Amino acid sequence: MYNKVTPEIVDELIEIVGNKNVIYNNFDAMEAYSHDEVAEKSYAHMPDVVVKPSTAEEISKIMKLANKYKIPVTPRGAGSGLSGGAVPVEGGIVLSVEKMNKILEIDKDNLMAVVEPGVVTNEINNVIKDDGLFYAGYPMSVETCYVGGNVAENAGGGRAVKYGVTGRYIYGLEVVTPTGEILHLGGKRMKDVTGYDLIHLMVGSEGTLGIFTKIYIKLMPLPQSKVDLLVLFRDIDTAIKIVPKIMTFGRIIPTSIEFMDDLSFKTSCKYLNEKIPFEEAGAMLLIELDGNSKAELEEQYEVIGNLCMEHGAIEVYIADNATTSERIWKIRRNIAEAWKQYSPDQSLEDVVVPISEIPKFMEKVRKISEKYDVPIPCYGHAGDGNIHATPVKNPKFTMEEWLDILHHKLLPELYKEVINLGGTISGEHGIGHKRREFMSMALEPAQIEVMRAIKNALDPNHILNPGKMI
Repeated sequence: MYNKVTPEIVDELIEIVGNKNVIYNNFDAMEAYSHDEVAEKSYAHMPDVVVKPSTAEEISKIMKLANKYKIPVTPRGAGSGLSGGAVPVEGGIVLSVEKMNKILEIDKDNLMAVVEPGVVTNEINNVIKDDGLFYAGYPMSVETCYVGGNVAENAGGGRAVKYGVTGRYIYGLEVVTPTGEILHLGGKRMKDVTGYDLIHLMVGSEGTLGIFTKIYIKLMPLPQSKVDLLVLFRDIDTAIKIVPKIMTFGRIIPTSIEFMDDLSFKTSCKYLNEKIPFEEAGAMLLIELDGNSKAELEEQYEVIGNLCMEHGAIEVYIADNATTSERIWKIRRNIAEAWKQYSPDQSLEDVVVPISEIPKFMEKVRKISEKYDVPIPCYGHAGDGNIHATPVKNPKFTMEEWLDILHHKLLPELYKEVINLGGTISGEHGIGHKRREFMSMALEPAQIEVMRAIKNALDPNHILNPGKMI
């Protein structure tokens, strides 16, 4: 269906972006663009050529050239994804936005930032914090990922309970379509119902419908105070049941409510040599609060702490300064790294179920874990039901045995249980080509056909990011 990139096509690409912005016939330099953060090497694929444009006009020319010669194009941000979404599965051109890394405007009057897609997400907050502002979209890999990738995945993270996910803050986009047109969608205006909502069609489209070249982001007033609570419970059911009580009886919306099962936090604590007495605990909640005064937060964490103790908590630890806060967040952040000491081969999943179904889901996970003799630590965002159930290769299995169990038995069974509980197979990592074969489990055929119709309309030659999602 696709043609290979020839030296003559490379010469045309050099004419568009310049010789220094094209990588060709250099395996070592191109290898970094053949994979994302998915551990399995089978998901990687080498590109024919890597190009690094600097403007929407250059991307437009690249897309028109790609359509002319039937060459696939894979857009790429930082490559920090966990779905294979930025992997060139059909070879062809990898279009990296790494050169498009400017914060173009901070508009304090309209509380908007205008940025290019290659800006590291955390850099936005570094620039605006002295103005008393922040960008509330918060994927957990905030210091490595690019904002363009966040928009492409509609990335979520720990703050979604209070602040929502990336899409809530995207008010405008400049987009190059698969056929090379440049679209200007939305802008700095707060309301817009003129026509279809094309902005939020593009948000979460995983680089299959367009390439972002300019992004308009809504900013928020920066909270002046923050506090974290680490709460230990004897079992998962008791821990999860407190989550809705915090927001109903306590009438408090935390910034985040992170969940860790015993496999997760005990392994992480041991890895970090952390001395928190966790022996009797079967689950932990990490609850973050933010606000405009310490007095306000003191009232809130006293309410939450009392609620937790009244409903079965073993202990509540309070972190009200940067040092103690970092100490308890390190436990959450280092779970995956701790499990790599046990086995480097993991499948980091991000399934979603209704919050009330988390205990049932965890029981299903335990049974699947025992059935296949595979550890499955679970952690994630209890406040929105997004759980990172992470099958980890048992060292006793060969790689061939592990891959067979994982792809043909364990994951299909895990996803089936998630769907039976009213959930779905991905909440923030995306489908990419890692979960593409399981889409039909989660969506009705008519839904998939609507998506195909949109893809065919915008990308008639299937040039842009082929082999992803559908």
